[in-house]
Amino acid sequence: MSLDIRPLAGSLGAEVTGVNLAEASQSDVDAVKSVLTEHKVLVFPDQNLTPAQHVTLGQKFGELEGAHPNLAKPDAPDPHIFELAASEGGIADEWHTDLTFTDSPPLMSILNMVTCPESGGDTMWTNLIAAYADLSEPMQEMLEGLTALHDARPHGNREAMAIHPVVRVHPETGEKALYVNEHFTRRIVEMNAFESEALLAFLTGWVQNPRFTARINWSQGMIGMWDNRVTQHFVINDFVGERVIQRVTVLGDHPEGVQAPRFEPWTKRAKLSATSHWDAQLYRFLRDREGKQAAE
Repeated sequence: MSLDIRPLAGSLGAEVTGVNLAEASQSDVDAVKSVLTEHKVLVFPDQNLTPAQHVTLGQKFGELEGAHPNLAKPDAPDPHIFELAASEGGIADEWHTDLTFTDSPPLMSILNMVTCPESGGDTMWTNLIAAYADLSEPMQEMLEGLTALHDARPHGNREAMAIHPVVRVHPETGEKALYVNEHFTRRIVEMNAFESEALLAFLTGWVQNPRFTARINWSQGMIGMWDNRVTQHFVINDFVGERVIQRVTVLGDHPEGVQAPRFEPWTKRAKLSATSHWDAQLYRFLRDREGKQAAE
């Protein structure tokens, strides 16, 4: 096998040819993993995998998750495949890292573009390592001591929540990456609601700066892969017609921060009141988590 790698942007992304993913050996997969670590998002044109081949490929990268904790469809072609169709409202047009409301969000995903519009429906990705690196040192230092609460409210499940570091460390490379997103992140745990709102607005806007991004133009039968630990993505809702994707997802690990949180959660230092009604969600989550830990 001889991989031909064509970078798609200065910050991240590459088109890869020279491999038939349906017949990829483990050594082929190891080579692709190395390229993925470097470029963070990869696309493979003209692969045209069947659902069975798609699942088999995913299993070569690691243990697969079930289709989706909140949005799985009972008629999916395989229990490991998550399908999104535009006709059913399946357009992820808000910047996000997948499933950050879980304790161990996915390591990576492999997407099969089953049906593609003639134009439009591109996906944007952003490099969260580059976004972190371009912050000032005072900002980096502050963020490394903070955590954030994430929930599944966009999926209609307000009870699914998790707290993760605002800056996570890539477990393989040691690189630091911003780890908040506009879709699932609700607040900074250690700040009051007003400070949190201002900081999150800045950070979620910052990662969208074009110099951190790449834009993927899809074609039918193309396979896409991304490192979910250090990227966010956004589907551009500018197309007419059907757009159907199928995705398998590799189990992830618990995000680790640069250091332990440096401050107590805000709700442990301030009383709940009418002016702090935004604190109620965080208060309940921490209360319930401490109750579960005590029971164990």
